[in-house]
Amino acid sequence: MWLPTKMFRTSTFLGYIALSLCILVTAGCGFTLKQASNLPTDLQQLTFSAVDPQSDLYRIMKKQFSLAKIDYKNEVRADRAELTLLSDQLDRRTLSLFPNGQVAEYELTYGVRYQVTRPGAQATEQYFEIYRNYQDDPDSALAKAKELELILSEMRLQASRRIIRELAQL
Repeated sequence: MWLPTKMFRTSTFLGYIALSLCILVTAGCGFTLKQASNLPTDLQQLTFSAVDPQSDLYRIMKKQFSLAKIDYKNEVRADRAELTLLSDQLDRRTLSLFPNGQVAEYELTYGVRYQVTRPGAQATEQYFEIYRNYQDDPDSALAKAKELELILSEMRLQASRRIIRELAQL
């Protein structure tokens, strides 16, 4: 009867050693969890607007501001910094073709242009692009259309997070 108990204790002990080793290796390599960027005090409250207020990026940015605890308003005030989304667009470029001439793979480029204006300073315009590869399959067009929507949604989320990170570096 003592044999299974001893085996259980041995396997538990080895489990603890393995867990400790994983924690030690992870801590030793310098890994840390990513934290939200601390914004300068003049950017923690800002006026947020967009050329196209119906855009998906505008909607996602509002959610990201709430998560980052950034107080944003739609009305322009002279004592607040202003962030304006000027444009966001998706371009695609053909990377490869099937033997029959149909497109097999695209490179998606999502470009975002925005402007930050601080009180008493000139406006700073920023532009960046996010790239993804997308494999097309004409036989499953509906599934590929859904996949393209998902990829574009992820690109918009990545763009909104990048804007907030770049605000912290201004």
